[in-house]
Amino acid sequence: MRLDVADLQLFLCIVDAGSITAGAERANLALASASERLRNIEKAVGVELLQRRSRGVTTTEAGEALAHHARLILRQQEALRSELEDYARGARGTVQLYANTAALSDFLPSRLAPWLAQRPRLRMEIKERTSTDIIRAVAAGLIEAGVVSTAVQAQDVQLIAIAQDHLVIIADPVLASGFAREVAFADLLTLPFVGLYQGSALQDHIDQHAHDAGRPLDIRIRMSSFEDVCEMVAHGVGVAIVPKRIAQRYRRRHSLRVHTLSDVWAKRELCLCLRDWEALSAPMQSLLTYLLEGAEKRD
Repeated sequence: MRLDVADLQLFLCIVDAGSITAGAERANLALASASERLRNIEKAVGVELLQRRSRGVTTTEAGEALAHHARLILRQQEALRSELEDYARGARGTVQLYANTAALSDFLPSRLAPWLAQRPRLRMEIKERTSTDIIRAVAAGLIEAGVVSTAVQAQDVQLIAIAQDHLVIIADPVLASGFAREVAFADLLTLPFVGLYQGSALQDHIDQHAHDAGRPLDIRIRMSSFEDVCEMVAHGVGVAIVPKRIAQRYRRRHSLRVHTLSDVWAKRELCLCLRDWEALSAPMQSLLTYLLEGAEKRD
């Protein structure tokens, strides 16, 4: 038995209309074509499905069974079509986004929330990595896209700026009393530092610059959040390097002093990192488009 979707739709049109003539009209078929197709359906199943009467047709027991299953199949087909359309327009599936510490802790949450709330069938996986690792993974085709800093070298990828992400030094008033308005990172290496947790992409980035300068950071304590870092700095435990937006958020609450870092690597921007826009999945294109539109509105 071989029945296609068009056969099922025609059969239901006839059953619901109560006549072959009216059913053919509902199916937008000529009467002769509908009658021939109905005969082929009955031939295919090997049993009479309709009883022809002078005032129309009624279903046989086999016809009732076919009508029941035809409705189920057509509902499932519609559900499948709708679900596939969701995938095609980026409203269903799983988006995996890699981001550096600053983007993950400060930039992305407020921007992702409304986008994700409008897509209840979509899931997200966000992973923290250094900008260098993200760029390498995108270039190698291991991941679709990420949010990175312009402070690192980027080859074989596209970088699209979406926000400023300058790094600054924060300190309590006593430690900061001898600081100039703009400070070089190398001049801070003799001071105690408050760091972020092991594995923090931002802390790894800062540690690498300290290593390149020839002196590892003297980290007295590592904290799990920027707020906790600011709390420690406010009590004179040490200085810390944080994104400018974080410093502005907590400076008054903790009476912090904020100083600009003169190093080029500290004057950075957050960027979308991708290889080929056309190769991105529909959900990823939707997400990056949303982030770009948000950046344009802020500009």
